[in-house]
Amino acid sequence: MTTLVVVRKDDQAAIAADSLTTFGDMRLSEPFDASSEKIVRHGDTYVGFCGSAAHQLVYENLFSTAKDLNFNSKSEIYETFRKLHATLKEQHYLNPKEEEEDAYESTHITALIANPTGIYGIYSMREVFAFRRFWAAGSGREFALGAMHALYDRLDSAEDIARAGVEAGCLFDKNSALPLQVVTVKLQPFSGTV
Repeated sequence: MTTLVVVRKDDQAAIAADSLTTFGDMRLSEPFDASSEKIVRHGDTYVGFCGSAAHQLVYENLFSTAKDLNFNSKSEIYETFRKLHATLKEQHYLNPKEEEEDAYESTHITALIANPTGIYGIYSMREVFAFRRFWAAGSGREFALGAMHALYDRLDSAEDIARAGVEAGCLFDKNSALPLQVVTVKLQPFSGTV
């Protein structure tokens, strides 16, 4: 699946991802994949996706064509993905079904976000979380979380912590592989809202 992480430390945020794509037991590694990046940019916001490889192309298209996308707070991220859900169903043929007892239609998205306002995660029922230090998603997340927890106070930069998280995921998770992609952004002064 992937190893994807976000980290904030001091005045910097980082997002990082591995580069492996899998199709069941088949691996499409970076030397064979002309577009192995899993992080999509929209303005000063970087979004990394887990799950279906189709998410990358769909969201690259959405981010280049959709208007009024805002990722500057937890509530604005929720509203952005709520609006995008209809477009995903109508124009990109999203199948919103997961489990019959689910309270809401699923976007089938697990994504982490980094921008000047902070680091965030969004999940399939449009649940949005703002993180204070770091978080990880994907099949290598447990390894990444352990590495980042162990190194957070020892390393000086968000980028170094993010790299360590993805490298741990790639070392131990069969569905993650190097090289990794990492992007850093300068954080705005904390305003007290998320």
